[in-house]
Amino acid sequence: MSTSRKTKADSTAELRKTVVAALEELKAKDVREIDVRGKTSIADLLVIASGTSARHVKSIADEVVKFAKKAGVMPLGVEGEQEAEWVLVDLGDVIVHVMLPRIREFYGLERLWTVGDREPDAGAASAG
Repeated sequence: MSTSRKTKADSTAELRKTVVAALEELKAKDVREIDVRGKTSIADLLVIASGTSARHVKSIADEVVKFAKKAGVMPLGVEGEQEAEWVLVDLGDVIVHVMLPRIREFYGLERLWTVGDREPDAGAASAG
């Protein structure tokens, strides 16, 4: 048996590290990771981060692409670079959203993807 075989989870974990390193490199703000396995088939992980200006958002997204390519992962797509208020970098198992804070607050992706993730409180659990 070969030890060089990588599982999908290993590949996703390595890609996650690459993305986080790129975000840290350009000082992305308020980085949040959301595990979406079992909620959607489009990806395993969403990474959401903020930039301080449109130029910063674009630079962060460009850095994510650069780091991913160095790691041997070609982006499936990059959307929103023109306006750079919200840039999406699709890396397959990991999707990165880099946004201006006001755009991030307006769309509330964290709320959308984490609905129902909280443990029910004890009262609600015993009532059912």
